[in-house]
Amino acid sequence: MTVGVRHDDLRRRNRAMVIAAVRRAGQPSRTEIAAVTGLSNSTISTISADLIEEGILAQAKTGETAALKRGRPQVALGLNPRAATVVAIALSLNSLSASLIDYSGKAIIHDISRPATLTMTASGLVEAVTAAIGRLLARMEPDHGPVLRMTLAIQGITDSEARKLMWSPITPHSDIQFADALETAFGIPVTVENDCNMIAVALRGRAPDRYRDNFFTILLSNGIGMGLVLRGELFTGSHSSGGEFGHMIHMPDGAQCRCGRRGCIEAYAGNYAIFRHARGESEYAQPAADIDDATMLALAAAARDHDGREREAFRKAGEAIGFGLGSLFALFDPAPVAIVGLGSSAFDVIEPALRDAISKTAGGQHNAAISFDLEPDETPLIRDGCARQALTFVDQDIFAAGTAVETAGKAVA
Repeated sequence: MTVGVRHDDLRRRNRAMVIAAVRRAGQPSRTEIAAVTGLSNSTISTISADLIEEGILAQAKTGETAALKRGRPQVALGLNPRAATVVAIALSLNSLSASLIDYSGKAIIHDISRPATLTMTASGLVEAVTAAIGRLLARMEPDHGPVLRMTLAIQGITDSEARKLMWSPITPHSDIQFADALETAFGIPVTVENDCNMIAVALRGRAPDRYRDNFFTILLSNGIGMGLVLRGELFTGSHSSGGEFGHMIHMPDGAQCRCGRRGCIEAYAGNYAIFRHARGESEYAQPAADIDDATMLALAAAARDHDGREREAFRKAGEAIGFGLGSLFALFDPAPVAIVGLGSSAFDVIEPALRDAISKTAGGQHNAAISFDLEPDETPLIRDGCARQALTFVDQDIFAAGTAVETAGKAVA
């Protein structure tokens, strides 16, 4: 019995390694897969033959094979896009998008809507997400693979079990059981994730050389968020999604934050905070619900053009972010940082104060080595991260285990 279990575990591990190698490389040959995984050529041949028969992998079409310098051309293998699909959903302030992603990772159908998240009931929010997914699935074609996983990314704090929204600035309601409701509605496994964590997952997949072992993603938008990867693992708390960088205290009893507390980094660096300071309003004024992109771009242009309240507002934002990052660097050492969202378009007016603040912290001793990459649009990153998270589940927990092989085979018949 023990030997049988070990053999099953080994088979599952080897299948997972082959699938992962193909997903990373795109269309590798069997020889290239063997080189990456360390498995023997015969093992690769056996596993790949099984995965092709099951409809999970497919041989590249004629003309897409890779030829070696000597010997027979090597046949490239790729993920069969019709083997399965997953759903990626992103819910943020007054914005909801749902996308159907095929097994190769390509988005094939989108549904975009604008629910009034701040005024909806908790059940109304769940119904809006359910309706968006329903519209998406209704547009599926017969040749699309079965939907095997859904990932919902939300602006806010989710629980560490990836089942519910615990708190979010986009709604006055808390503890919304999204996963249970969606699984009941569709019968498909669901995870609920923090949106900034999904940005980190996307960046690690897109640029693994830069974003690999340790890095930070900072979202500069109406809210301030963070995704953190340490030693190659996405950081989450013991009870929640963790990484609430925007709600670290910058100034005790300071400016009013959307979370209801005072002095958070977000209360100085969020869009509403920059807008509030630029207009000369009191720091204790109620934060504006939503600031449009054109207004923020105009404020940044004014800050570049002349000294005044607009420039001072972005200076305050840079200072708050810089002191926060400096504190993180004191704990974790400096690592690559991606500045994501509309706020990255004003990074040139934020960066001087940001770096000055970092230099005043213990983490600032490496200031010159700290580098920032700018990603102006967070939406495709959130979608990509959700898709990667969902597809990884399918790869490892379904196809590697062989538990959905029959379904996948039917999908490509």
